Amino acid sequence: MIKRILPLLTAGLFFFSTAKAQFESYRDSVVQLYGVVMSSDSLAALPGASIMVIGRNQGTITNDQGVFSIVVLKGDQLEFSSIGYKSFLFTVPKSLEGNQHSMIQLMVQDTVHLPATIIKKYPSREEFERAFATTEIPDTKEEVARRNMSEANQRALMNAYPMSGREGGQYIMQQNVRKYYSAGQLPPQNIFNPFAWAEFIKSWKRGDFKKK
Repeated sequence: MIKRILPLLTAGLFFFSTAKAQFESYRDSVVQLYGVVMSSDSLAALPGASIMVIGRNQGTITNDQGVFSIVVLKGDQLEFSSIGYKSFLFTVPKSLEGNQHSMIQLMVQDTVHLPATIIKKYPSREEFERAFATTEIPDTKEEVARRNMSEANQRALMNAYPMSGREGGQYIMQQNVRKYYSAGQLPPQNIFNPFAWAEFIKSWKRGDFKKK
């Protein structure tokens, strides 16, 4: 019995020692990196600057004072970027001692060259008036929303698309209510219903019965 247990204990101790060594090695490689991102010319803090770990879906941004904090591994490569500034790559030293590191990252402004715009005058007044009169002005968002929500557009959408599950269920329930309401007797005739006549006149004026 002891001969069977002894190999298992030996294997367990070996696995435990190996896992402990790996854990110690991994713990020594973890670094709490924190610092400040500033502009190189004015030393002003850069809020909203991005710090991304290359090769991993991990990153953070600076707060209102340009301060950041992120957990990385020794040897990781970080990319600092901010709008209007050149990106900068920083490699966490593998020989770094301890598990904390602070830094101040200065960002250099990037010069953006926009394409040149050449303004030419029209050859004649008549051509300018013709171009101005035929220019199509795009509709505003309010006008597009008003056109999409118009009654005619809503009616066309209702005719083009099938009913949803909720609308179909409501339609079946309404049909059952009408059937149970007149069960055992003749169903009511809408020819004597003034509200039905009013709705018919409105539909006729709208042209719902015209051939398309």
